[in-house]
Amino acid sequence: MTREGRVKAGGGQSSGLLPIWLALGTGLLLFLSFPGAVGLWPAAWVALVPLLLAVRNVRPAVAARLGLLAGMVHYTSLLYWVIIVLGKYGNLPLWISIPALLLLSLYMSSYLALFCAIISRIWKQREMLVVWAAPLLWVGLDFIRSFLFSGFPWQDLGYSQYKALYLIQTADLTGHFGITFHIVLVNSVTALLLVLWLASRSAGQVAQPVLTLRLRRAWIYAIFPALCLILVVLGYNALRYRQLSGVIADSPKMKVAVVQGSIEQDQKWSPTMRLATIDIYTRLSEQAIASKDGPPVLLIWPETALPFLISDTPYFRLLKSTLITKQKIWLLSGAPFYKAVKDKKPQQTQTVESYNSAYLFTPEGKIGGRYDKQHLVPFGEYVPLSDYFSLPGPLVENIGNFSSGKAGRPLPCQGAAIGVLICFESIFPKLARDWTASGANLLVNITNDAWFGRSSAPWQQLSMSVFRAVENRRSLARSANTGISAIIDPLGRISGTSPLFQPFYLVADVPLLQEKTIFVGFGHHFGLLCLLASIPFALLFRDVKRRVM
Repeated sequence: MTREGRVKAGGGQSSGLLPIWLALGTGLLLFLSFPGAVGLWPAAWVALVPLLLAVRNVRPAVAARLGLLAGMVHYTSLLYWVIIVLGKYGNLPLWISIPALLLLSLYMSSYLALFCAIISRIWKQREMLVVWAAPLLWVGLDFIRSFLFSGFPWQDLGYSQYKALYLIQTADLTGHFGITFHIVLVNSVTALLLVLWLASRSAGQVAQPVLTLRLRRAWIYAIFPALCLILVVLGYNALRYRQLSGVIADSPKMKVAVVQGSIEQDQKWSPTMRLATIDIYTRLSEQAIASKDGPPVLLIWPETALPFLISDTPYFRLLKSTLITKQKIWLLSGAPFYKAVKDKKPQQTQTVESYNSAYLFTPEGKIGGRYDKQHLVPFGEYVPLSDYFSLPGPLVENIGNFSSGKAGRPLPCQGAAIGVLICFESIFPKLARDWTASGANLLVNITNDAWFGRSSAPWQQLSMSVFRAVENRRSLARSANTGISAIIDPLGRISGTSPLFQPFYLVADVPLLQEKTIFVGFGHHFGLLCLLASIPFALLFRDVKRRVM
């Protein structure tokens, strides 16, 4: 069959502005789905339908452009806070920060462009395969994005559901990728049903036998199995939520307090603010200790809440005497750490490595453990490939020069084993999983989100922390310098979210569960499995393209 014949059999070549409007519709629905000004999470379950319909009867090159358009609408509205980070706090002019946002959005959108190019071919060859190809391919591309160029899995589609607790419990099987898979599956089934419904309305008497066969095949091989899977997933979500609610109620607990000092970013590292910073956090901690909820066992302060070296004796001595040993309390806080190392070069010169670290202090004022951040923020805490090229001075003067730490053992604290995630690390499922696999029964996320200003980024980062709790069935205590601080239980329930840029503390009993989920065992490979399973569809795309040419 010629290309022209196949296109007509597929329902006619799309023309005009309709595909563009459909792509824009997907971009808008995705914008509405994620945490931010709207946060309308149900929109995600139909957000991709317009785009799937738009690419059905267009060439792959056109489909790619439609995907790029939808992606740019979505990602520029999702990541607009990049301008705030680079402009207000990075002191970069708009002529640099705006192109940086556009380049990042273009990179993120390129995955959607590839998705649309492949799906457009599958529509023409085997329309029923779209139901399975779409979720497999989408998750496979998300998996690639999670590690390529150090990884930036920011706000994958599944994260939009962080408030829908009865829809995300399967994360303990497949991680957040599984939630993304289910969302795309519902979208692809809906798109196919719409296509078949429209075909039935326009079919004449002569075409009825062909349409009947088409409907039967779609029902047997795509729609019915997909609906069965969706029902199984819904049943598991409800069953697991009910089961874990009882387990959590009967589990051992530890009382913790998360403290939010709300120190402005432009004051945070000023030497004249050190005593004031200690005073602010000490006063808030004393209020938490004296609260009606009872004194906590553990205080949790944010990332770099102590803006000085712990070896800085006067400041650390003050902290010990006024809070730690006085109150006989455990304290986990962020602070910088430096160590001298010898270069590997022949000269054997000595250099200093700096780390973004978390310290655990015992009630006796001793260091009970330290964790050095492993996954650093590129162009925020280090310059990638700095040994091979250099950036202009204005671009690097506000970039840190931290070294990457190594994985360690959970920090022991009176019956709890703490796995620490510093800032950006909460968006990487592997790090939280590694802590849980190593024996952690409590996850702690300390962060300084002052960089984001009053944007939607703190809410976006909080939504990803919810999934770290559900995936591992661990409580997660989150202490942020300027918000959002909160405590998340193993079901993903959030308690006591703090306001932005206000001093705050929250005291709560956190459940300490011990079970290891399927996700911790091997469910974290779900993204890779989807990528491998999508390869045949990519090969089908290549095969069709070769025959057309």
